[in-house]
Amino acid sequence: MSTARESIAPVVSVLMPIYNTPEAYLREGIESVLNQTFADFELLILNDSPGNTALDEIVASYTDSRIRYIRNEVNMGISASRNKLLDIATGEFLAVLDHDDICAPTRLEKQVDYMRKHPKVGVLGTQANSRPAGKIVRTPEYDIEIKLALMWGCSVIHPSSMIRRSVLQRTAARYEAHYSPAEDHALWCRLIPHTRFHNLQEELLTYRVHKGNTTRTQAERMRIAADAVRVLAEQTAPGLYKEYLMTAREVTRIKLFGIIPFLKIERTGYNRKVSLFGHLPLYSTRTSIKM
Repeated sequence: MSTARESIAPVVSVLMPIYNTPEAYLREGIESVLNQTFADFELLILNDSPGNTALDEIVASYTDSRIRYIRNEVNMGISASRNKLLDIATGEFLAVLDHDDICAPTRLEKQVDYMRKHPKVGVLGTQANSRPAGKIVRTPEYDIEIKLALMWGCSVIHPSSMIRRSVLQRTAARYEAHYSPAEDHALWCRLIPHTRFHNLQEELLTYRVHKGNTTRTQAERMRIAADAVRVLAEQTAPGLYKEYLMTAREVTRIKLFGIIPFLKIERTGYNRKVSLFGHLPLYSTRTSIKM
């Protein structure tokens, strides 16, 4: 295991922040990187749980010189830890991996190949499958589809993503704690005007669903952060946001006593239809837009 910078920079830096990670999850994640078919990488593991010395011993059990292990002296939080990894990384491409997820063996090979063939793409994601349910997580493929989808939700699976480091250097874009735990969505929105996005239509990541996931433990914070990111998206790409509003379809259902379907509110672009009990038309509205 190496703690010093290599004289020749690797092609890929794999960025893996860890925090009180269960041993089985950590080992499976590390080994999924070490077993990649593409070998020219550094694996940067940043421990943001400084009191957890067991993690030190787990990482130290691997002797692969491509591993670089860093431990925060104090807990910095996920956004600051991700930024620290960005600053330490030396690779041309940055591959994100969360501490409880698993890379498919060909992930780096296929992503590097695509990035080299498409120099205008700065952010490249993949499809994923979830464990233990085995559900496939789908994302749109092309740049405009991804950017339109970013107006409402996160259309690049963060732990599957590869980022061109030069794009971050040129734009000074970073993870922002203000938007945590949706700091990844905010970063993508910051990059919308500066680069192209793409999602490979292959499942190159296994996303582990468990009780400790951020989306489960911080549901209210996630909702608030998601609303804040949508404001950011509108500010960053007002034309795209307007196009999104013209085409997006959103359905809200309201139940009486939390049981009986009462109102169905359906919005497509600037049209709104409200129906009683889900099928009896109540009224509809259309908002005129001044361009």
